[in-house]
Amino acid sequence: MRKFVFFGGKGGVGKTTMSSAYAVKSARAGVRTLLVSTDPAHSTRDVFDQVFSDAPSSVEGEPNLDAMEIDPETEVREHLMETKRALSDQVSPAMVNEIDRQIEMAHQTPGAHESALFDRFIDVMRDADEYDRVVFDTSPTGGTLRLLSLPEYLDGWIQRLIHKRTQSIELFERAAIGNNEPRRMMDGDPIIARLEKRRDDFSFAAETLREDAAFYLVVNPDELSIRETERAVEQLDSYGLDVRGLAVNRLTPEPDPDEDGRGARFLRDRVETERNRLAQLREDFDAPLVAEIETRVSEVKGNFLGEVADELDIEVEPSSIPAD
Repeated sequence: MRKFVFFGGKGGVGKTTMSSAYAVKSARAGVRTLLVSTDPAHSTRDVFDQVFSDAPSSVEGEPNLDAMEIDPETEVREHLMETKRALSDQVSPAMVNEIDRQIEMAHQTPGAHESALFDRFIDVMRDADEYDRVVFDTSPTGGTLRLLSLPEYLDGWIQRLIHKRTQSIELFERAAIGNNEPRRMMDGDPIIARLEKRRDDFSFAAETLREDAAFYLVVNPDELSIRETERAVEQLDSYGLDVRGLAVNRLTPEPDPDEDGRGARFLRDRVETERNRLAQLREDFDAPLVAEIETRVSEVKGNFLGEVADELDIEVEPSSIPAD
């Protein structure tokens, strides 16, 4: 099993439940585990009845498990302020207001949340040396896929920006001081340095996601969820990302054989429909079914979370973790 494990899927299918259960399963097998949530509803704190922040903290009752919640809105605001500071240091005072206006507009556009979150993902992956496994409870499928595609698209864009910036400095400095070597190029241009760091970050992320990450998709036994999962698998495959399995959630429990009321007949019809959906998943997808989780009578937390963890057929490889 790879170090970084992502649980994705359509909104509302139960990604937080599956990712939390797998994190518990790993931790209880002796694997030092970090659970990372990007859910703006902060559902992780509901699962564990504990408040988390954007820094790792211990999960009560689980000695090998830490958790953290990344707030997308906070990340976007901090990303905005950090970008403003970096650019404001490089331009004349007359340009600062215009830069502020342009950045404010840029952060209202589609993709701003994904860009800010991706920076945070990179930080988490770079700083995860103390953990044997990092489990990500990702955002809904569409946003996650856009986020994961950023390295591929932005690497080339950043390289072109570096090339243009280098040309601009050479022309400007030589026009100002003759044929001498450009002073700022000698000293090291901070904007080029910043762009090079971004390029290196995206390259690190792309390599890590392809070489050391496993992806599981959570699906409900209904047609819309299955179609969404099919599209997600195709896109993840196109990015060269490793789809290890499908976790089916919210299956209907079958009534006892002696029950024959209206509710029991409804449940049997529903179970039959879901069996057909399961057969479809097995037939149409190369990725195996790693879980078939029935709907519980209440929220999945406490003992129920442990039960779901036991039902996940996803390896944790505790024997590969060095002994203390």
